[in-house]
Amino acid sequence: MSTPGCDKLLWRHLKIVLKDKTCLRNIIVITNTCIKLGHWLSHFKISLTIVISKPNKASYNLSKSFRPIVLLNTLGKLTKKVISDKLQFHVIANNFIHQSQLGSLKFESMTDASIVLTYFIHMG
Repeated sequence: MSTPGCDKLLWRHLKIVLKDKTCLRNIIVITNTCIKLGHWLSHFKISLTIVISKPNKASYNLSKSFRPIVLLNTLGKLTKKVISDKLQFHVIANNFIHQSQLGSLKFESMTDASIVLTYFIHMG
């Protein structure tokens, strides 16, 4: 079960919203504007911290018996992911990363990893 962030928006809600082409275009405009201006919207900086108890603790009188979880703005998380993926693509496309650093890159699928590996082989 997923917990909504401070905007009360779940990923499943966002997936429904993104099916609407106008909403998707607006989110793309927000993301591109954040990149162009180099500015992170203050709305994306708001977080909500909740504290949950750890299971099977003998006593809940100690702070280490609890775990704080920070819930972030869902649209902000999506925007951050898009910016991160664009940055990674730019770094790879312009050969700014050494082949030995392949393990630190984030891939969405094995297909993406194999494409990058093929690219490195052809470049080498």
